[in-house]
Amino acid sequence: MAVTFSNLHTDSGLESLDGHLSGKTYVSGDQFTKDDIKVFGFVLEKPGDNFPNAAKWYDAVSSHLATSFPGNAQGVRFSGKAAAKLDASAEDDLNKDFQKVSLDTAEDDDDLDLFGDETEEDKKAAEEREAAKKPAKKKESGKSSVLLDVKPWDDETDMKKLEEAVRSVEMPGLFWGASKLVAVGYGIKKLQIMLTIVDDLVSVDTLIEECLTAEPRDEFIQSCDIVAFNKI
Repeated sequence: MAVTFSNLHTDSGLESLDGHLSGKTYVSGDQFTKDDIKVFGFVLEKPGDNFPNAAKWYDAVSSHLATSFPGNAQGVRFSGKAAAKLDASAEDDLNKDFQKVSLDTAEDDDDLDLFGDETEEDKKAAEEREAAKKPAKKKESGKSSVLLDVKPWDDETDMKKLEEAVRSVEMPGLFWGASKLVAVGYGIKKLQIMLTIVDDLVSVDTLIEECLTAEPRDEFIQSCDIVAFNKI
């Protein structure tokens, strides 16, 4: 059933709108529709306290529009001078348009589509924006398995303390593994030990030169050799 509002710029027009909105959230019921947009366009400013239903509705519609159109509006007003330039017939039609809004809630329940159908270009642009928001997947660093020969100074070196000295080296990306003692000759044994490293974090050469064969571990360790080096 069509509902007609007239002179919404006057108190009598706002009183009619306020009465219609009694018990309703929006013009056509509980959902925001294009009918609200139509009526909103003819209400020049927020209704006063004398029209509580209309004022509440005005705030609700304003909130919807602010979400759909987030730009900072400066506000516009229309004067009567521009209308005076129209011929009599056009002016009469304009006045009728501004004084009457017909609402057909029974035949037109579709919500207003503010943006129209989404084109392929719009979809592609949206996908690109979403892709840009996702953080780039960090490339995983490679790992390597290394077998070291750790040699003592002589047969009097305490091999238990030598191994403790080796394993005392700690740094990000370094993981010590299994070990064993291997006879070299003349009563001397060497330590063979496995280690796993993260390639971007650990340099085996630096590990040997600056950690294993440097003070204070050089008290037990004479030298280190890489026996095997395999990428994992």
